Amino acid sequence: MIKPLADRVLIKMVESEETTKSGIILSSGSKEKPQIAEVVAVGPGTEEVKMEIKLGDKVIINKYSGTEVKYEGAEYTIVKQEDILAIVE
Repeated sequence: MIKPLADRVLIKMVESEETTKSGIILSSGSKEKPQIAEVVAVGPGTEEVKMEIKLGDKVIINKYSGTEVKYEGAEYTIVKQEDILAIVE
């Protein structure tokens, strides 16, 4: 189990669609990195930073933020809470 420290959040990227709205199938090379992720774990925060994100939230992250890690065959990204732009409701 990965447990984030301080104001960090562990997320798993949500797979992007394989087909456009008009029915065009995209190859994996032409797809952009998805920006919507599900929160898997949340750090405790710090005295300066209160954690506003909670487990299970769907969030939009900054496109080039975070550190990608592989753990037990799954791919995750660790980001600081400040790199999360919005919660998807």
